[in-house]
Amino acid sequence: MSWRRALKDTARSGIAVERKRLEPLIAVRGAAGLAIVIALSLWLFGPAAAASSAFGAFQAAIATFQRSWRPRPELAIASGTSLAVSTFLGYLTISKEPLFLALLVVWTFAAGMSWAAGPTIGLIASSNVAIMLVTVTLPTSVAQAAGHAAMMIVGGLVQAALIVLFPVRRWGAHRDALADALAAEADYARRLRHDPVASFDPQPLMEARNAAAVTPRQARRRPAELHGARGVAERIRPVLASLADPTMGVPAEGPARDRVRELLASAAALLDAAAHAIRHGEPVSVPPAALATFRTPDTGSILTGAPYRAMTRLSTLLQDVVETAGGTPAPSGARGTARSAENDGQSTSGRAPTHPGARGTARPAPTTRSRSTTRSRPTFFALIPKALKAMRTQLHRGSPITRHATRVSAVAATGYILGTWLPLGHGYWAPLTSVMVMRPDFSQTYSRAVARLAGTVIGVAVATGVVQAATPGTLQSGTLAVASAALMYLLMRTGQFATQACIAAYVVFLLGMGGEEWTQTVPERVLLTLMGGFLAMLAYAVYPAWETPRLRTRLADWLAAQGPYAAAVFGSYADPSASNALDVRGALLTARTARAAWHAAVARATAEPVRHRGLSRTAADDAEDALAQLGRVAMLLEAHLPERGATPVPPAARFADALRESTHQGAKAIRERRVPTWDAVREALDAWETENPENADKVVRNTATLVLDTLTELSEALDTAVPPMTLDGTAPEKPDGPRNPKDSATR
Repeated sequence: MSWRRALKDTARSGIAVERKRLEPLIAVRGAAGLAIVIALSLWLFGPAAAASSAFGAFQAAIATFQRSWRPRPELAIASGTSLAVSTFLGYLTISKEPLFLALLVVWTFAAGMSWAAGPTIGLIASSNVAIMLVTVTLPTSVAQAAGHAAMMIVGGLVQAALIVLFPVRRWGAHRDALADALAAEADYARRLRHDPVASFDPQPLMEARNAAAVTPRQARRRPAELHGARGVAERIRPVLASLADPTMGVPAEGPARDRVRELLASAAALLDAAAHAIRHGEPVSVPPAALATFRTPDTGSILTGAPYRAMTRLSTLLQDVVETAGGTPAPSGARGTARSAENDGQSTSGRAPTHPGARGTARPAPTTRSRSTTRSRPTFFALIPKALKAMRTQLHRGSPITRHATRVSAVAATGYILGTWLPLGHGYWAPLTSVMVMRPDFSQTYSRAVARLAGTVIGVAVATGVVQAATPGTLQSGTLAVASAALMYLLMRTGQFATQACIAAYVVFLLGMGGEEWTQTVPERVLLTLMGGFLAMLAYAVYPAWETPRLRTRLADWLAAQGPYAAAVFGSYADPSASNALDVRGALLTARTARAAWHAAVARATAEPVRHRGLSRTAADDAEDALAQLGRVAMLLEAHLPERGATPVPPAARFADALRESTHQGAKAIRERRVPTWDAVREALDAWETENPENADKVVRNTATLVLDTLTELSEALDTAVPPMTLDGTAPEKPDGPRNPKDSATR
């Protein structure tokens, strides 16, 4: 992408206003906390202290709006306290400019490194540095600085108290995360009716998993419907795919396919009902038609083998998720089908054997809720060493987080020196703007810089017009500042443009309350904001951290995670007696994390003005399709993991070992810009066919063939060398073989 197009796209995204669900009650609560702090400070200490403490309450409320699963009172207190510490230390050094400049560099570098611990911590730390540049100018003595810092802590405490006393949608974010996961699976079930190999984005499941981790205090208060349903949702997804995929035995057309479509539609209706109930905290309204589909007695005569087992297990899982969500048992006919399945030698409540050789009576698995465990989230103080460890891990020369920290600290120091040197006054506006807009990636930095400038101009213009027309006093200025903050809280999720406009108006009114005339702040604020945004954009151009050159590494990491997941699934068939469910689960989560990192890297690289270095967009798309197909094939096999006591499949062990080692070596080859080879996997597959010509484990063996096909597709995607021309001037034909892993489903 050219620089011109990149700048155009980022500018458009910066000034865009998104349509989001507004939360007026939360906005009113945050504004009320701000109003209480301003009124209390005005009454006790005067306008200067009120302006300083207002920044603490303002920042504490902003922290509670961040995408975090931590309790909101903790975020408010942490934000107010950290801002108070920053302000007090800044005031102690502000009289000695070299010392303050050194503190600013160290503090900004630490804030930049804090992005390694997560976006919420990174945003709070960056905002504290930016606001500190304003608040250190307000006190006139050490005692006043200590008082201002104390009032900032009070601001955070007030916001935290209001959250506890006046909760709005308690557990609302956690409910939404779980409901989104169930709704995504409902949509997946509907798409499978028309496309049996439809793709599924596991991001909602990952968000639900993150939301399920709770602190000890949260665990004591968590609603029952948020405990256990996520684990069931995780197991529903592979069963849906197994039921629909033609590879598992259901023909593309015919009575069996029609029945599968009916079952998928009913599953979608039940999942939607559970999602709605969890989102709104209401009892589940179970659709009668969906229940009737699972109670149909002739399903056992239409579906046989793996599809029938998938249907039985899906029925049980849907019953569990509806019961957990707070409704009556879902497809009660599942128990009848379970008895039929027992006559077929299968288990409905646990993991069912998948291949004909899996004989023996399966032990009934415990119920879903008895298997679910509470994921623990560290307390606030326990989070500090984890954050420091994450920062130390990223503290090396090639880390994009370290480059961001270096970049933002250099820009903050440069902006402060230039702002102080220029005869404009209020020189802190330039570094304040830079710190607020700079992010570790290119697109966010440039889009926020554009939004900051445009929003500042609009906000300052509106606030200036109001001040000129009404000439408000101290109390009126404070009221206008609270109104501006309330509007910002309301529109915060709609985009940076609206947010920055409200912040600009808020600062103008707040400083006006402190005694500064608008003519003292408006002109220099606009000019220095422009300077700060320009410095931020220039710094990224001079010292970038492009994601494009790292795409190969991200792809290799995904392959290195996807291979062990598939190998763990095959290993379960080689030794059904081993307790390896946790190994499969752990490998799956690692693969999902690597997949999410790949997609985030591709999204950032798409917006960068950089030519590809070793991995073109076409090659990246084809490689992504191949690895996604590898994960899908493993998922289909995971849906029918054998119970203990099932007949082992010894060749699967050799195949799993070859797959694990080959994907490790393949990831190394990708990082070194070589095309990976899969000779060991191919040899293990050939030996499997030779040792077991009867092919009693046909499902597992065919799945292994699909795995090799997907790996071959990956190598073909990365083989970008131009083939030699034949004598007639045409490219030679590639060897015969399935180009798409799905083409081999008929083998």
